[in-house]
Amino acid sequence: MRRSARRRRTVSAYREGDRVVVMVPARMTRAEERRWVDVMLDRLAAQERRRRPSDAELLTRAQTLCQRYLGEVSGPASVRWVSNQGMRWGSCTPSDGTVRLSSRLQGMPVWVVDYVLIHELAHLVEPGHTPRFWELVRRYPQADRARGYLEGVSAAAQLSLAECENENKS
Repeated sequence: MRRSARRRRTVSAYREGDRVVVMVPARMTRAEERRWVDVMLDRLAAQERRRRPSDAELLTRAQTLCQRYLGEVSGPASVRWVSNQGMRWGSCTPSDGTVRLSSRLQGMPVWVVDYVLIHELAHLVEPGHTPRFWELVRRYPQADRARGYLEGVSAAAQLSLAECENENKS
């Protein structure tokens, strides 16, 4: 809990490591403070649930993205989070239709996760990184933005440019 004399009406919450920080106006009563802490914890939890979909929700999302952007694909057989991809954002096995997303993507914006899904789903049509493959990926309107976001995350993690390029390969 952080009280601020500059803050007049707004309340906000964010994660700082494994703690939640709730910012409230200094004039707020203890009862109001307790109520707002509960409200903000609920909001933060709901936001995190939206940003960390289950494997079943990922599969549903992948099927929707296939229909919207890759009409020639019926969809993957399975999509799941994995924790063993330290250098890739995702991978796909076209022969059995399985897609795996790195758990490092959990908590990233939905449009970034969607981009990685589209990237992997495009491999169901075109296994390699051919011009046809990239044409399929670019059907996703946020492709360039998401790719830039992931490059920024990689740079912040101090990965080399070659490693960033490898993360986009399956």
